[in-house]
Amino acid sequence: YIHRCQASHSEEEFNWLLKEEVHAVLKQLQDILKEASRRFSIPTPGLENLEGFIHLIILTLSPSVPQIQDARNHVNQALQLLSGRDESYHFKTGAEVNKLMDAVMLQLTRARNRLTTPAAMTLPELATSGLMKMFTPPMPGDVMVNFYINLSKLCLTVYQLHAMQPNTTKNFRPSGSSVLHNPGAMFELNNAKFEVSQVHKVECVVPWLNNTLIFFTISLQLCQQLKDKISVFSSFWNYRPF
Repeated sequence: YIHRCQASHSEEEFNWLLKEEVHAVLKQLQDILKEASRRFSIPTPGLENLEGFIHLIILTLSPSVPQIQDARNHVNQALQLLSGRDESYHFKTGAEVNKLMDAVMLQLTRARNRLTTPAAMTLPELATSGLMKMFTPPMPGDVMVNFYINLSKLCLTVYQLHAMQPNTTKNFRPSGSSVLHNPGAMFELNNAKFEVSQVHKVECVVPWLNNTLIFFTISLQLCQQLKDKISVFSSFWNYRPF
């Protein structure tokens, strides 16, 4: 009898969790991610001047910086998943909630990873990338630039190149993929061989990127906490002695 009372009480709690608390968490997630998504939009006049200017630069660069585009797309995909389960939707099982949380967490993890893990590129890939095509007039032939996001920083790398003479190409060793190439790195492009002679790197801290990463962390924690609550009830039903 006691076990049945406990089971009945737990079932009521679980039904309340599915009906009320799950939707409360989903609403909280949506609010946080909408704010994160807004950070990928054109800044409002309320931003401090320098920060707003840097924000505008990053968003102007975003078509040529896949990290920004990809992170924004993953956030929007997470929002679509959440908006497909509004308050009128009734979750029937804990597994259904877990499936949604796993899908949302996957998108958030991918979004966070894009901002924390810059893509490694070969020098020929960089030379033919959208970044090099965005300048008008074009960059000088002996200069290459790369912009990328690393955590809460916007990084600019400028490579000074010199063409290798035909009699020096016997020592030619093309460099592989890297986020940052060092002086002495070599590559071939359009049947010409080049060597990096100088590298200049500038970093700028971007507060809204840091805030966005915090939003991702909080959202992932909310998802995991909800999954943990589902797990508690699942364990009870799996091990009940009747």
